[in-house]
Amino acid sequence: MAQFDVYVNPSKRTRSAYPFILDMQNALIDHIATRIVVPLAHSREFRNEAMTGLTPRIEFNGNELMIMIPQIASMPSKLLKQPIGTLEHLRDEIIAALDFAITGI
Repeated sequence: MAQFDVYVNPSKRTRSAYPFILDMQNALIDHIATRIVVPLAHSREFRNEAMTGLTPRIEFNGNELMIMIPQIASMPSKLLKQPIGTLEHLRDEIIAALDFAITGI
């Protein structure tokens, strides 16, 4: 598992709104049974949740999505199967959004 890998949301119940899960956890912490993750949400369903600097808008697999930093959580790593892509190229933007959530700047 690698930081910023993207997975299909394993929850059938929430997959329509949150089709993908973004792994936020650094690979140095791979010995625990959970991963720190955030959902990627369809932008069209979460217009009121959009906040500049906190929920970056991206395009992934032909979908307009938002990285839902405020919904950061942990998930058992065994639920995350094969990664389907990466957002490593957006590392600075993702870290900035996480920093904004924690520090407000």
